[in-house]
Amino acid sequence: MTLERTTLASLLSEKIGLNGREAKDMVEAFFDEIGAALERGEGVKLAGFGNFRLRNKSRRPGRNPKTGEEIPVTARRVVLFHASRRLKAKIEERRLPRGRIRR
Repeated sequence: MTLERTTLASLLSEKIGLNGREAKDMVEAFFDEIGAALERGEGVKLAGFGNFRLRNKSRRPGRNPKTGEEIPVTARRVVLFHASRRLKAKIEERRLPRGRIRR
């Protein structure tokens, strides 16, 4: 299952008592602010959840897996996410023996 924006808005509506429109607007504003900070080149730190940061990747040689032909991969900026220790601990608690995750 994937957690989507509409699901987040529904959960906010149920847990906090916001009406549907307010909850949707709050979720949209939250993601807009994160996106705007990253566009400005700033990192985003969500205490207890994790950090988003930008990384510049330089140009490098790549390979077409179908033909084996070498193709240059252009330089680009990517967003990295690092989970907090607290989030990692919560995820680890939910692990089942043999590496299976409860759903």
